[in-house]
Amino acid sequence: MKKLVTIVVVIAVILLIFLLLGPFYVLQEGEQAVVTQFGRIVKVETEAGLKTKIPFVDNVVKYSKKILSWDGEAQRLPTAENQFIWVDTTARWKITDPKKFYESVGTIQQAQSRLDDVIDSEVRRVIAKNPLREAVRDSNVINQIKRTNVFKSSAEQEEGIEDVSIATFTTVVYDEIEKGRSKLSQEMLDSARNITPQYGIALIDIIIRQIKYSEDLTQSVYNRMIKERNQIAQAFRSDGEGRKAKWIGKMERELASIRSSAYERSQKIKGEADAKAAAIYAAAYNQDPEFYKFWKAIDSYSQMLPKFRKTITTDPEYFNFLYNQFGK
Repeated sequence: MKKLVTIVVVIAVILLIFLLLGPFYVLQEGEQAVVTQFGRIVKVETEAGLKTKIPFVDNVVKYSKKILSWDGEAQRLPTAENQFIWVDTTARWKITDPKKFYESVGTIQQAQSRLDDVIDSEVRRVIAKNPLREAVRDSNVINQIKRTNVFKSSAEQEEGIEDVSIATFTTVVYDEIEKGRSKLSQEMLDSARNITPQYGIALIDIIIRQIKYSEDLTQSVYNRMIKERNQIAQAFRSDGEGRKAKWIGKMERELASIRSSAYERSQKIKGEADAKAAAIYAAAYNQDPEFYKFWKAIDSYSQMLPKFRKTITTDPEYFNFLYNQFGK
């Protein structure tokens, strides 16, 4: 009996030790595991639940089944025009083959390092063979936007005046793109997808998160923008001078027209006045012709004689009224 009790106790102790050593492990939802024996893969678990293993023999390496993110460092890359830009990309990936992943990579940290090499290389290759506009823009909608001359004055807008020269000058047509940023991202993804399966990894997407101009290119862009703004400003100044000349010409024409009308009217009034004066003179002359001659002579003397510095003779008939009221 004692021997039986001893055997039961020994078995219980062995069972307790076995349980304490952990013959069971749990796979949570979103996890998968690779079970190895002395470095050799014996099985792969992909379903969640309670699993068994051999203590001291089996080693369980768990990996996530969820979608993981990759964030690379921004790279300074040349475009097809040899203009340098900073490209910041991000990607999503997941482990699709735990066995290959364990054999070729081993850990998530190592997988991130491999993705650095693969994705950075593809980003550099795709950016280098495409123009800058393909990486910066994603469509040609910028050329479809209708632009109006926002610089027109309210008076011009009310009068419906269209500034053709400036409107034409300020209409900028940008180069058409053939691919755009989204297609470049797809090119990177398609090329990288040919490499990652050997690591048991599936790439879901690669996205160009941000593009920034490098310092030298930024200054070049600023200089070009300043030049364009100066050209537009010069166009407005030229247009202003043209408008000024136009209004001055219009003013001078109107002024000449007003002066001409005023001169015509003044001459008409003057003619009418002269006619009336002549009629009055004629009426007065007819009443007393002798007095009229006398009066005109005296009036002429008052105007002419002060201008004579000296008079040599007064014999001409003009001076008759100086000696006789009848001019004889």
